[in-house]
Amino acid sequence: MRVLLAGAFGNLGFEILKVLVESGHEVIAADLKERENNGLEGKYTFRKIDATNPDTLKGLCDGIEVVITTMGLTTASTKFTSYDIDYQGNLNLYKEAAAAGVKTFNYISVIACKEPGAEKVPMLHAKAMMEDEITKGDMNWVIYRPTGYFYDIAKVFKPYVDKGEMQLLKGYHGVKANVVDCPDFAAFIVDHMNDEKKTYEVGGKETYTYEEMAKMCFRAAGKPVIIKDSPIWMFSILANLPKIKKSGRKDIILFSKWTLSHDLVGKDETGDASFAEYIKEYFGGKK
Repeated sequence: MRVLLAGAFGNLGFEILKVLVESGHEVIAADLKERENNGLEGKYTFRKIDATNPDTLKGLCDGIEVVITTMGLTTASTKFTSYDIDYQGNLNLYKEAAAAGVKTFNYISVIACKEPGAEKVPMLHAKAMMEDEITKGDMNWVIYRPTGYFYDIAKVFKPYVDKGEMQLLKGYHGVKANVVDCPDFAAFIVDHMNDEKKTYEVGGKETYTYEEMAKMCFRAAGKPVIIKDSPIWMFSILANLPKIKKSGRKDIILFSKWTLSHDLVGKDETGDASFAEYIKEYFGGKK
């Protein structure tokens, strides 16, 4: 099958690329830049794109049967917003796919993006808007709403572990999630990429509270567990500080506030990877 993978060289995108190649699909791997020395050279065709510029997408979907897009803003940016990438960038791609007669459009969204209050969080709202565009269109679609990824939790918690002190939201230590490992999620996506008008809320097999996750990280690093409370209103104050806005970090802070105060448990569990074992290896120096 001829598949277009947009955002092919992000963390999740590259795992999907590996599964597609291993499964024998003909893949057009599209992104701003190609990952060098990736071990898959010669097994896919690279196409440089900028999803905010529709001209770079022209002809991209010609002859393509399935589109998978992981494109989304995940870091602070002073140039773009989530609405520029998660919504408009993906919408530009969707229009190109529709014009080319693509059969199925696969979109990586995020869990809870349509819950009450999520419209106040740009990183959630932009994805919800894109979901609406997809589901009202004529093209077949599959939407995946992951709960979060192993590496994200490890990356976010690491500075606190290094410092020797974790801060969680006061009154929300019991908030829980079943985050999923990227290779497991990638396999799930490729397995379901031809489904018809389905939305999946995808998580891993283990569910933990954020306090349990924090304790795992400290113990794996061989450090005493020190967890302190941070009032939830502090996030709103931080998000609106002029220096935070100027650095493009406001949306990330609002997203962090949301994730740390809402249960994010996906009903569509997948994979065999253990989050507990991943944390042991990550903080134990084996990753």
